[in-house]
Amino acid sequence: MTTKTSSLDPDDASGDGCRRAPIVAVQESLVSIDVSDTRVMKNEVGHVLLGEQRLKSEVLRVQNQVADLQVFEDTSGVKVGDEVELTGEMLSVTLAPGLLGKVYDGLQNPLASLAEEHGFLLPRGIVVDAVDAERRWDFTPAVTKGETLQAGQVLGTTPEGIFEHKIMVPFDERAAVEVTWVNRGNLTIHDPVARIVRPSGEERTLTMAQRWPVRRPLPESMLRRRIAERVYPTEPLTTTQRIIDTIIPIARGGTACIPGPFGSGKTVLQSLIARHSAVDIVIIIACGERAGEVVETITEYPETMDPRTGGSLMDRTIIICNTSSMPVAARESSIYTGITLGEYYRQMGYNVLCIADSTSRWAQAMRETSGRMEEIPGEEAFPAYLDSSIKSLYERAGLIRGPDGQMGSVTFIGTVSPAGGNFEEPVTQATLATVKTFLGLSADRAYKRFYPAIDPLISWSRYLDQMSEWYAKNLSPTWVEDVKAAHELLHRGDDIYQMMQVTGEEGITMGDFLAWQKSVFLDMVFLQQDAYDPVDASMPLGRQQRSFELVKEVVEADYAIDDRDGARDFFTRLISLYRNLNYSPDDSAEYARYLREIRALVDSKRVKVADAEEGRSDVGRVDNRHKGPMDRPRKST
Repeated sequence: MTTKTSSLDPDDASGDGCRRAPIVAVQESLVSIDVSDTRVMKNEVGHVLLGEQRLKSEVLRVQNQVADLQVFEDTSGVKVGDEVELTGEMLSVTLAPGLLGKVYDGLQNPLASLAEEHGFLLPRGIVVDAVDAERRWDFTPAVTKGETLQAGQVLGTTPEGIFEHKIMVPFDERAAVEVTWVNRGNLTIHDPVARIVRPSGEERTLTMAQRWPVRRPLPESMLRRRIAERVYPTEPLTTTQRIIDTIIPIARGGTACIPGPFGSGKTVLQSLIARHSAVDIVIIIACGERAGEVVETITEYPETMDPRTGGSLMDRTIIICNTSSMPVAARESSIYTGITLGEYYRQMGYNVLCIADSTSRWAQAMRETSGRMEEIPGEEAFPAYLDSSIKSLYERAGLIRGPDGQMGSVTFIGTVSPAGGNFEEPVTQATLATVKTFLGLSADRAYKRFYPAIDPLISWSRYLDQMSEWYAKNLSPTWVEDVKAAHELLHRGDDIYQMMQVTGEEGITMGDFLAWQKSVFLDMVFLQQDAYDPVDASMPLGRQQRSFELVKEVVEADYAIDDRDGARDFFTRLISLYRNLNYSPDDSAEYARYLREIRALVDSKRVKVADAEEGRSDVGRVDNRHKGPMDRPRKST
């Protein structure tokens, strides 16, 4: 007898009725069922029947006549002979108005509603509607009877906070459909809003809610049919963090990772990125992190003022919460839940930022499940498909032009928590092979209280050249060249510092000593920010440009300084003044004063270059061998 596995259509997430199969083995959160007399498909949802409780699970593997399921709840009391009810539906989420401002677990159960009904110790087998089914929304149609639409095109809109929530033709429609009826008024998410007819003549009633399988990219079929288009990212995502926006940029619709050891500032950095980034929607995926950090996020966001809108930051945020104390299986699904919600808002034309903290815990959940399934392990016992899983996750980010021509983006930033800060471990290496921006946090810089603790010597971005046209048009024609020169200065300064550790200051030339001081100045005043200062914590891109040009002017200048003590004193004073400048609001008297003092200090030590045509005298010129990378003459543009 063979197992029937092909009769269920994976493109149909609605299922075809419930079927039952007996349990033949139980191993912690993994149960095996006999499917010799029923049909089953991978990623299908099942429920373990345990008295009055129904424990949600998902089919991971089908072999011969046995299917393995991961159970998203504690399996205490489950035994051989108990039954599993197969639903015919893939693991899915509800897409509807009312998602913003919610805190969900990895299966899209709203935690506030669960706590309100059952207290803080949640019983097993409890399922709550992801969106309030009783709330009414003011639906305004955008189409009329007789119009022909494609999947993903807009049927109508309803206000959702500060946003216009677009109700779209279901994304699983495989051909053009005709609108035969459309509704308007105050409706619940389950009230009919329109009826459509397929080319086959089959009629379908649509509501404001639809279900979508989380492991399947939402625009997949639309891209395949070429009614949607993936667009190459060409604009930066502004985070207001200088080292990111200027030195190691992330593209809007791009991918980035932030690996770092414990205590290196990942949580603070991702919080400021979420708060200040130039995006519409923020989705925080707390995947396996400590409960204390997650509780801090949940309590802080509603009370934090949104710098973009003036309201609460939670008004445009969704939090997917699966802490390390929650079931491992649900942790694995939480990232897919978060990215699916991000894809949904991207289809409306919004710019979405997804931050997953951390993908290491997600990979560890996969490793644990893979071990229970007795799969052949890869490096450090992670599953052999770790690389492909990470790639398929990050590939769901991107810039998409939808069927109506609207452009939306999902920018995905994953934090990685390598044990001991070892960037050579498999999760970090697989992530680095996938993303285009690497923001490596350094324990050494964190110990020195540098913030952000991003190490510019090991971090990189492949977006800098990709976005060169945007930089040339909006910032400076030589912007990319200047940023690369700043990188070179930092690397040269580190080389000189390492040499001084061996030879001492007397073992290097005065020109090298000045180059090292310039690199320290660049690091201290531009790459570092004060996360707790109301001005310096967030710097707009326009001010970053002015600041970078001033730093460039300082480090490219030749200075008439003959001794090391004089150079050290000069740059120490300059760093102090520049930090005060960073703390001063734009257009304030303090800002103007510190700017004047910086320029006066620089001019007091700057070498005066002779200009024969104007009759000025030559005071002296520093040997070109003493110049740093940013001191080189620029090519004409």
